[in-house]
Parts: sequence; C-alpha cells; structure tokens
Amino acid sequence: MNEAHHSDENDTDQPADALIAQCLNPENPKSFFLFAGAGSGKTRSLVAALEHVQANWGEGLRRQGKRVGVITFTNAASDEIKRRIQFDALFDVRTIHSFAWSLIEGLNHDIRQWLGVKISEDLDDLREKEAKGRAGKASDDRKLKIVAATKRLDSLPSIKTFIYSPAGTNRTRDALSHAEVIRIAAHFLQSKPRMQSIFVGRYPILLVDESQDTNRHLIDALFEVSAKQAGSFSLGLIGDTMQQIYADGKEGLGTALPSTWATPGKQMNHRCPKRVVSLLNRVRSTVDPHQQQARTDACEGTVRLFIVPSSIEDKPGLEDRVAARMAELSLDQQWLQRDAVKTLTLEHRMAAARLGCLDAFVALYEIDSTSLLNGTQPLATFFTDQVLPLVNAHQRDDRFAVMRLLKTLSPLLSVEKLKGSPGKSQLAEARSAVDELARLLADGRDPTLQEILIRVSEQHLLQVPERLAAWTVASEEETSDDVEVSDDDVRRKLIDDLLATPFSQISPLATYLSRKARFDTHQGVKGLEFERVMVIMDDGEARGFMFKYEDLFGRKAEGKTLEATRRLFYVTASRATQSLALVAYTEDVMRVKKFILNNAWFSEDEVITTV
Repeated sequence: MNEAHHSDENDTDQPADALIAQCLNPENPKSFFLFAGAGSGKTRSLVAALEHVQANWGEGLRRQGKRVGVITFTNAASDEIKRRIQFDALFDVRTIHSFAWSLIEGLNHDIRQWLGVKISEDLDDLREKEAKGRAGKASDDRKLKIVAATKRLDSLPSIKTFIYSPAGTNRTRDALSHAEVIRIAAHFLQSKPRMQSIFVGRYPILLVDESQDTNRHLIDALFEVSAKQAGSFSLGLIGDTMQQIYADGKEGLGTALPSTWATPGKQMNHRCPKRVVSLLNRVRSTVDPHQQQARTDACEGTVRLFIVPSSIEDKPGLEDRVAARMAELSLDQQWLQRDAVKTLTLEHRMAAARLGCLDAFVALYEIDSTSLLNGTQPLATFFTDQVLPLVNAHQRDDRFAVMRLLKTLSPLLSVEKLKGSPGKSQLAEARSAVDELARLLADGRDPTLQEILIRVSEQHLLQVPERLAAWTVASEEETSDDVEVSDDDVRRKLIDDLLATPFSQISPLATYLSRKARFDTHQGVKGLEFERVMVIMDDGEARGFMFKYEDLFGRKAEGKTLEATRRLFYVTASRATQSLALVAYTEDVMRVKKFILNNAWFSEDEVITTV
C-alpha cells in the first residue's frame, strides 16, 4: 500500500504526457509548449509521444508519404532518440543545422538571391562604421571584412551549387556558414507560402527539443507556420527557459503563447537528490514560479559550497582537497577516485590545463575550434586517431591491433603497394616503420609532435595531412619581426606551436575530445547526469564575458550577464544524482558568503571557506 502511494506521487506528470498525445492527432493537430525542468524526464516524454504516433497514426502517415520531424540540440541526443525508436524511418530526427539544411538544399537560385541582399546590407553597414570609426585594430578588422565580403559578393554569380556540412568548417566560397543556413531556412519558411505548404505536407508534426536554446529566427518562423497552418500542423516545443544558456535562443519562450496552444507541464525531478532539488528551487524562485518536486525515493544528497580566494596558486591541488572533504562529508569514498567525479569547468582551456594537454589544445583550438570540438580537424585526428592508437598497440605488444591499424591506415599496406611487391616484404616494412616510430618513445623519452611527424613521414608509415607536409623536415627558418604578419603567418605560427608540444599531451587530448575525460564544460553537459559533480566557478581563469559568477554571488544586482550566469549555475547544479561540490574562486570571500547565506541558498554548515 505504501509502495503504491509512493508510485502515485512520483507519477504526477502522467497527465502531461496524455495531453501531448492528444495534441499529436493528425486529424486534429494542436501546438503545445511542454515545460520540462531539469531531470523531469523530457526525453522519456518525447520518446513516449513518438511511440504513441507510431502505434496510432504511423501507418496512415507512411501511406501518405509523411514523416514526423524531430529537432534535437546535439548529435548525441539525436542518436539516443533514434536508438529508442528503433531507427524507424517514420521519424526524421536531426540537429537544428542538419534539419535547416534539409529544407533549403538545392534551392541555389533563392539562396544566391538571399546572400546577395544580405552581403550587400552587411557591406553597407561595415562601410558606414568604417567611415565614422577611428584607426586601430577595429578598423583593420572592418577593412578585412569589407575585402572578404566584396570578394564573396562578386563570386556569387559563378557559384552553381551551394554546399554545407553540419559538422564541418564550411570555408570554401560555395559553402554556407552555420548561421546562414539557419537564417535562410527561417526566411524561406516565413516569406514563401509555397514552401510552408510543402513543409507542412512533409512534416504534419514537428517536435523541438531544448527549444529555449533553438535559434530564435527559426523559432519565430515555426510560430508563423503554426499560426498560418493551424488545423494541419502540430508544433511541439519542449524546454525550460531556466536552462537557456546560449544567446541566440528566443527570450521568454513559453510565455505569451497563442491561446490555442496547450501548455502541459512536468513538476517532478527524477534525477537529483532532495537537497539539490531544494537548491534549484531556491535559485530560480526569484525568476519564475516553477518549482520542482523530488522523488519520494530520492536520497537526501550532499551539497557543499567551497569559497576560495582566486589568488590561490595550486588550484588543482585545492580541488583534490575539496574531493577528499566531500568523501568525508558524503561518506562516499568514490570522491577519492578522480574518474568517478565529473568536474565542470567554465572554459575548455581550464579543463585542458588540468588534464595536462593545454599547449596542444590551445594551438588546435586557435586553428579551428569548431572542427576540433566536433572531432573532424585533420591536424588533431592525425595524432589522436592514427599515431596514438599505433603507439599504444605497440607498447601493449598487441600485434593483432598493430596489424589491423596498419591495414586501415598505412600507405605501406595499400592495395596498390601490395599488388606491386610480395605481401611479406610489405608487412615487414610496415612493422619496421612502427618499430622506428616506437624508438622515439623508448626509455621514457617524450618527443615533440614534429619529431613524431618527421619519423612517420620518413618511414611512409601514415598519410601525412596536407597542411603538415611542410613540417616533415626540420627547418631553421624564422620569421623576421619586421615583416608584416599575414593570416598564413598566424596559421604557420599556430602549427609551429602545436608541433613543439610533447607527444605525452596527445593521450589526454584524445580522451577529452572523445568526451571520456573526467572534465567537461558547464555548457557541454546539458542533458547529462553524473553521480558526483564538482563545479569550478572561476571568472579569472575562464577569461570569458558571457558568464560572471562574481556577479551571481552579489557583485551585481541585475543585468543580462547575471541572468545568463544564474541559468548556467542551474544547469550545472542539476547534473548531480548523488552529491554536489561547488567551488567558487573569488576576490572577496566574505561578500560571497554573506550573499549566499542572506539568500538562503545554503545553510551555514554547507558553506566552507577553509580547505
């Protein structure tokens, strides 16, 4: 009887799922906004909605050639939803950029017209600012942009087909940028009635996950489609404005909705312990009336705020002591196991520094941050996905793994090579090349990446990326300080910096880029959960401008940065399923402590200033 009572209390959100199911009836579609706070099980609700459509309306939609569109925030979320619905082709699950591109791909004439107008407007704006502005770095930057935009505008008539890669850098003249794809798709949906009709005919139902962080231009366009196609289109927005952490989302989404929209809400937090839920409720109480309820069977949980002077020298050492203190307070010795604690930093460099791969990460990040973080940057993957696995397999004396990698990666064992000479001699040459590479690391030596690169090139062991070809021989050439520095010079300097780093940085770099490290960023863990979470809040080390934890803890009373930081704090704190350590580095320990206690975020015994 008691268990049934608990089950009833924990299932209080079932009416929300029932209301969503009603909205998705293709014969009487209705748009809705689902408020789904942290840990409320929104992915579960999303999948349940898709399964309901699949069971009740799937065959009819298939016969008509229609699909259900689902926009997710990350590739990982997209893959997870596809897996849960068993990859049913009825559902078109994509990230926002992939979805937007699917709407406009091939509309080359319309894209060219849009770009012509947009680039001309941007040029007029740049020239006006340059005419009024003063000489200096900003002026130099404007002049470079004017030259680049003029060249691009002149090249538009010669481009027959525009291209785009959701995961790429899109640098060629015929490529669209990520921002342009979103803006073009939104503009076409709003300005072309024919496209609206085609869109709704293809997707009578469209669900948007993490809608509070979905680009506002596309959200506005979807609102217009929903209004003009009422009766034949269901738009479902799923989100929580308190978890909006990106600036291009639509402010106030979920408020002032059309009267015809349904507004289901989820009150439960199925993820967090009771103490974390009460903290989250307190933090958002000054923002909106939404309050969550912890599960009746949730643990109490342990939460502590450590306030530390930002001038402290050994921050990693301090964070180790925090973990040891949390092990005592929570009676959980797993806090002493580094890999059992997810540590969240505000900026990637902070994580790279603590992992021991800062030099390699910074050089690669400055070369191209987008491709580095999405795992497609050739300069990074050459070392992380080719050289490192070969070295590791050789050091384990795993001959089968070495041979498997060589067959996949090495030109020495290409089909052409094997045709031209006896297979045994080629195998022997490949093994010898691996041995030569391994000698660089013998006896504990830690060669630079350039030494590794030269050895690999000399032995023809791997295909060297084109951008690294010039560094396959040692060079004494130096750039004179008197010579004007170009963009190519800057890139060369960054590659110099990369190749000067020791090979020992590649293993932690590979772990971090594969999202398997004990570190992640505050923004990067949305939608994820971990048993033990340590949040590092350090404005000085982060060097950012969008988020300021000093403002959140009493330095400022209001402002956009303050509110953005409050939302980010909410997101990071809500990742913990058992215990949570918050480490605030500050210039004024007593001010932060006074603010925290006055606002009743923590009790006196939960605030620690000596570690």
